[in-house]
Amino acid sequence: MNRQQIVLRRLSHARPYQTPSASAVELCPLMSSLRLASTRPFHSSSIRYAPTTVEGKATTKSKSGKSSEMPTSATLTARERLKVARKRAAERIKDERAEQERNFKLGGLSSSSLFGGDLIERKDTGPKEDLSFAERNPEHMAQALNPRPTARSRWQRKMVIRDVRRRGRPNKEMRIARSERNHVSRSHFFKTSMKKLAPLARQIAGKPIEEAILQMRFSKKKVAQEVRQHLMQARNEAIVMKGMGLQSVTENEDATVGQDPSATRPLPHQTHSKALKKGHTADETDIYIAQAWTNRGPYGSEPDYRARGRVFMMHPPYTGISVLLKEEKTRTREKAEKEAKALRKRMGKNMWVHLPDRRVTTQRQHVLW
Repeated sequence: MNRQQIVLRRLSHARPYQTPSASAVELCPLMSSLRLASTRPFHSSSIRYAPTTVEGKATTKSKSGKSSEMPTSATLTARERLKVARKRAAERIKDERAEQERNFKLGGLSSSSLFGGDLIERKDTGPKEDLSFAERNPEHMAQALNPRPTARSRWQRKMVIRDVRRRGRPNKEMRIARSERNHVSRSHFFKTSMKKLAPLARQIAGKPIEEAILQMRFSKKKVAQEVRQHLMQARNEAIVMKGMGLQSVTENEDATVGQDPSATRPLPHQTHSKALKKGHTADETDIYIAQAWTNRGPYGSEPDYRARGRVFMMHPPYTGISVLLKEEKTRTREKAEKEAKALRKRMGKNMWVHLPDRRVTTQRQHVLW
């Protein structure tokens, strides 16, 4: 059996959707006039699309119901078989897509969603009962969005009555919230105890954020470096999210948001102690730490290997720190209010004051007269 007979024998046993290689076509000059007949049955996946011969032609029905006429396998050449197989595959993919689009249902996106427009444009792909995207009833989500409608209506009525009584004028809390900024930042849990972290919280409370970072850099405490990283993150969050401390940054071209102030020489206004010594007043947008407190976290579990093969379990504590950042504008206002309150307290009792109402300075051991 020569090579040409081997190729013809392989082609005679080929399936309708299998095509010979290019080398086989070149070796067989009689392939164009050869009538191929399939000696093997169709695959189980292709039984539904088995052609039915009608007067020398095959009629194939797809899932969508469309019928396409094509020549029978007895009159097909190798290249025509390839075209038929590609056409059947394209029709099968098209039918699957059509079936997916028919089963497509609009999800729970609101009309203001970013992807709402894409769903509205595809209204013609599904049945009419599933295409009420723009006409959906908002009461279906009322239980999740408004679980206590009666309490909400009472609260709204109370707020309206309060606003009418005040004639639209904001109270003190509203004025402070509109004019002053603050930012609360809570850190992750450090592997330390509250007894060790509380002194660091007391140390940085009341200091400007730059000076607190500087103090943590040179602290001998092990957890001080983690506190320093958290302070830098809290400062950057306050600048980016709340717009705090922007005036001091814009005035100094060399200052950057992400730069560590302790890595370079601080300017006079960046360190509170230097500002007091050199007579620089703090800018009203400078950030300082108004409050700092610790947060008790979970307890871990670590093995403690002892003598004679014994193992004890240790439970080290985890603790976090939270800081409340405010601007110097808030501290100035609170200081003025405190002084005014003390003055009202003194003057309200009609007490006789033998000295002028000013601070006593330059006290010395000996008299000067």
